[in-house]
Amino acid sequence: MTAGVTTIIYPVKDLDRAKALFSALLATEPYADEPYYVGYKDAGQDVGLDPNGHAKGMTGPVPYWHVSDIRATHAALLAAGAEPLQDVHDVGGGRLIASVKDADGNLVGLLQDPTG
Repeated sequence: MTAGVTTIIYPVKDLDRAKALFSALLATEPYADEPYYVGYKDAGQDVGLDPNGHAKGMTGPVPYWHVSDIRATHAALLAAGAEPLQDVHDVGGGRLIASVKDADGNLVGLLQDPTG
């Protein structure tokens, strides 16, 4: 079961230029501004900039489906023929992410927020 796509991550090569562009587009400053990640919130959407995204295999923006059981969903996608890209891992504070490629090479991200 998903809660829909409410996070999208963009791989960027020049974090400062990307930050200037998205700050202008969204007319707001980022809520997270670190050398490894810049994040914005706009209209219920999380928009992230990842300067390491290309090195992780990201070829463009990746939509992240919010799921209640990331390990089960990840396993189901692999069983359905998806190619693993990133295994389930914690990105801080108990937030788990993973990603796969579908048969057409599209990237599909999974995200599970900590419960509690």
